[in-house]
Amino acid sequence: MGSDKNLAKTTNQDTAFTMLKADHTRIKQLFKAFKKASTSEAKAAIVADALDELKLHTAVEEQLFYPALRLEMVGEDHLIDEADEEHHVMKILVAELGLMQGNEDYWEAKFSVLAQAVRRHIKEEEKEIFPKAKQTDIDFHLMAMQIKTLKQNFVDNGLPQDTESEMVRTTGLRGESPSKRKAGQNFQAPLKVAS
Repeated sequence: MGSDKNLAKTTNQDTAFTMLKADHTRIKQLFKAFKKASTSEAKAAIVADALDELKLHTAVEEQLFYPALRLEMVGEDHLIDEADEEHHVMKILVAELGLMQGNEDYWEAKFSVLAQAVRRHIKEEEKEIFPKAKQTDIDFHLMAMQIKTLKQNFVDNGLPQDTESEMVRTTGLRGESPSKRKAGQNFQAPLKVAS
């Protein structure tokens, strides 16, 4: 998180929505760039940037945006609960990818699964959560300034440690999925008998 390259200046026109959508656009562009990249070095650099973007974006949503929505979107808790659970799953993949070097067998597959999950999450957020949030009394212009301040704080002081990263670090989950590793140890495929 060393630089402020991702921090745009807020304007009077900015809202929490414009800022979060700008993050979404950058993240989706990184996913597209990964698909087009032809060298492992280029892919590794893109993954590192994407993980940084996702960590920062997720932290802002979890510490500012979602708590505000949870207070004001009465009766819509299920939407925020689902978004929180989607973040949980994505943060596990982010943590696993963060421990990988980029030369593991399942590295690209893991990043592709992350990209699919994030795209789906972005779509639900923009099509379902944002429209309902706009019906609340939250001042999303003021929240844009709060987002900028919070992001700068994270850039300057580091992101808060999340439970998923700690879990992955202590359990050592990385590379291929644990169930695949375990299942493949003594497995023999049933073969057709020649007649």
